[in-house]
Amino acid sequence: MRAYFIRASDGQSLLELRDVPPPEPGPGQMLVRVRAAGLNRGELISAPKTSRAAGMDAAGEVAQLGAGVTQFKPGDRVMGRCPGAFAEYALMDARETLPVPERLSWEQAASVPIAFLVVYDMLLAQGRLKAGAWLLVTGVTSGVGVTALQVAKALGARVIGTSGSPQKLELLKPLGLDVALATRKPDFCAAVLQATGGKGADLCVNNVGGTVFAECVRALGFEGRLAVVGTMDGTLTAQIDLDALHAKRLTLFGVSNKLRNSEQRSVTVRGFAASLLPLLADGRIKPLIDRVYAFDELPAAKARMQANAHVGKIIVTL
Repeated sequence: MRAYFIRASDGQSLLELRDVPPPEPGPGQMLVRVRAAGLNRGELISAPKTSRAAGMDAAGEVAQLGAGVTQFKPGDRVMGRCPGAFAEYALMDARETLPVPERLSWEQAASVPIAFLVVYDMLLAQGRLKAGAWLLVTGVTSGVGVTALQVAKALGARVIGTSGSPQKLELLKPLGLDVALATRKPDFCAAVLQATGGKGADLCVNNVGGTVFAECVRALGFEGRLAVVGTMDGTLTAQIDLDALHAKRLTLFGVSNKLRNSEQRSVTVRGFAASLLPLLADGRIKPLIDRVYAFDELPAAKARMQANAHVGKIIVTL
């Protein structure tokens, strides 16, 4: 079968198309015929230490069951975390796999697993976002940012989003973006306080990284929560205002999918299936797809992501 691998070259990530045998499903795994796969910035932008199969999540049809898998059968339409997803066939852990709602296309289904599970974790499981609350999302036009906007609006929250592109922010207004702040700099606290009547944000999603961390803290209200999920700026360190942390009773937490084990991720999958999957199944949330590329065009899709030209998810189809 054809499969893409990713390796480091002069400090950059490089894609290679290879011909390799299909993997064999082990206990608890399923072999899936991949129909579509999503691009994720964390994998494609940073160079890996060793060559490995490329891709993190996908949607497709169950081709073969490993020992002990009883909740799915061959031919089922599924979506989920899927290491090596940029291939004709790949493996999914049954515990981390979801059925594809009937109304979703393959492209839409491939937009769901990583982005929506991360957003469920940070907005609901840890962030405790409620109707009427204010959510601040830095880098709101990214795949995770757009998903956070859509889920927050479905929950009845109000959303402030930052982006360096006014044109991209305009594209998100039909999705319900309440306040659009065109900036890449840590200069948005005053605008957040003005929009919230001086209260500050109840929850902030930091997609950008260390350069805006301190400003996110300043923009939080009493008992606000700060989710650290991305480092688009490449800055992994930041100063913490301990006085603000103490006085405002703030909660700071990290969000990650790949750095947890399968059992931990499966808890998130079950929570997402109960709370957010029904919103996708009945059309209250529709994944926003930026552009769809053919399998052979994956290098061009990667270049679009590296150029920060996208709004929403970039998808590759087989």
